[in-house]
Amino acid sequence: MKILLIQHLYFLNGIGGTEKICSLLANVLISSGFQVEIATNDNVIGKAVFPLDKNVRVTNIYDASLEQIEEIPIYNYRGRNLLLWIKYKLMKKYAKLYNRRLIRRMGGEEKLYQHNLRNRAIAWKRYIDRLKPDLIITMSIGSLLEITFGNTFSIPILNSVNGRPDYDYSNVLGGRKPYMVELLTNCFNKLDGIQILFDSYREFLPSTFTGICRVITNPIPRVADTDLVKHSNEKARCKIVHIGRLDTECKQQHIAIGIFGKLAKKYPTWDLEFWGTGVDFERLNLQIVNLELSDRVFLRGFTDNPIEKIKGADIFIFPSKYEGFGLALAEAMLVALPSIGFITCSGVNELIKHGENGFLAKDNIEMEHYLKQLMDNPSLRQRMGLTGNRMIKDYSLENMAAGWLALIRDVIKTKSNG
Repeated sequence: MKILLIQHLYFLNGIGGTEKICSLLANVLISSGFQVEIATNDNVIGKAVFPLDKNVRVTNIYDASLEQIEEIPIYNYRGRNLLLWIKYKLMKKYAKLYNRRLIRRMGGEEKLYQHNLRNRAIAWKRYIDRLKPDLIITMSIGSLLEITFGNTFSIPILNSVNGRPDYDYSNVLGGRKPYMVELLTNCFNKLDGIQILFDSYREFLPSTFTGICRVITNPIPRVADTDLVKHSNEKARCKIVHIGRLDTECKQQHIAIGIFGKLAKKYPTWDLEFWGTGVDFERLNLQIVNLELSDRVFLRGFTDNPIEKIKGADIFIFPSKYEGFGLALAEAMLVALPSIGFITCSGVNELIKHGENGFLAKDNIEMEHYLKQLMDNPSLRQRMGLTGNRMIKDYSLENMAAGWLALIRDVIKTKSNG
């Protein structure tokens, strides 16, 4: 049986949670005897970052000759060079004029969007018809829209949801036009099955979905008991750690830096460490410099071994605005780190049980308060850390594999009987 996994963007060179789960899922399916291919459509040269079984094939169907009519990006110059300011001002005016004429010529913004989408969907149809997979798994509703817009497939299609489902199709996080929301919402009726991360996420599925839904959590690797953090050990310096892409809109690392800045003088033996890369490196680095914390707060960059970095810490701080699951948070719990997040953050408020394995704060003031409690009390860190380790043990690769194999079996059986 041949299974096609589709992540239409960012799989090549991607270091995010979706890329990691896509690779893990491909390996699980290979080990279960399936043929597996991962396909993307991205104007990049690169490869999968996370380990893949040698039998997993990765295909990029990108074709530079495929017509995509694009607007000219608008750039706001923020420097102080007068000549460059004039140059970019003129470029901006030209871009706005060009874009208005283009949208008018195409019959509106929605028509332009659909024109480009339809051309990509045609390319996907040609590729899928040649490959002839027995099952398709899309890694997002965006990927599902890419392959199904104007197309019809008799092949059963599943979707893997690596976030809260409404983040995938609604405008709850901003940035989507009403016509995009409508297209994405309607896509759910193309699905035969869907995987979600938590049972509570069922309520965020749209009424257009009528297929089979299963809760299949992300897997967390096992560690030996000797690798658990021992909070009773004496240390010259202690560490608060965060792992995630540097993205202040979602991950909100600036909040952690601001809170630590208020506590730094009172706790001179504590440091704050970030692992990850992203668009907000310069913003965060400037914040660190302005707070005169360059010798206490560190932006370490990318790591391919997050658990090893987490093991050297004492507290895990995760001030995200929204998450789907919070893989780094789960890995912190695995090695017995107590964690702090916001009670309003999806995913985080599923993994952290307030007062048991960490704290859920309602705002920055509460987060500072709970952070101080943990910094002051090694025995509290030890108790919460061990509780978190016990709670996370069911999040295994074996359970993930069993869940996916059962979903695939049930969907194929339903499809063949229908």
